Amino acid sequence: MGTQQILLIVLSVIIVGAAIAVGIQMFNNQAYSANKTAIAADAQGFASQIVQYYKTPESQGGLGGDFYVGGNDSNSGTLVTDANIGSFIGWGGATTDNDNGEYVIGLKEDSDEIYVYGLGKEVSDNKKPAIKTTITFPAGTITAKVADVAAGTALTVTAIEAAINPSTGG
Repeated sequence: MGTQQILLIVLSVIIVGAAIAVGIQMFNNQAYSANKTAIAADAQGFASQIVQYYKTPESQGGLGGDFYVGGNDSNSGTLVTDANIGSFIGWGGATTDNDNGEYVIGLKEDSDEIYVYGLGKEVSDNKKPAIKTTITFPAGTITAKVADVAAGTALTVTAIEAAINPSTGG
């Protein structure tokens, strides 16, 4: 083989290798973006189910428009817990996971808000997508904030809240 042919083969291998590397990077970026979108959609769906739980009459297993299970105040019922909410929406408890990510319900005492936190499974540049979905009652307004958090962030209300809102820390 001539020198010119060897040079063309080496050049071809370099070009194909570079194209493969760029293709892999593009695929990984797309997977990360798709995961971020998927956890946002999941959290939105869970939030809608929580609004449904809040508005469902107590006689049908819901909260009846307040935050008490079995009554409408602390004298006749018990304050709703994240586990109550998770059981109603089919989680079996306060946390769940699926192919897209892991999710946890957050409550603040004396607040008219319930939160759904999600942590995606895809990692890019040592970061994972995360979401905080806020449901404000009695209107049932749903808002969301998506952020990239450190890949080692734990699935806890405190950890995700601190990662999404570092200035407030929770």
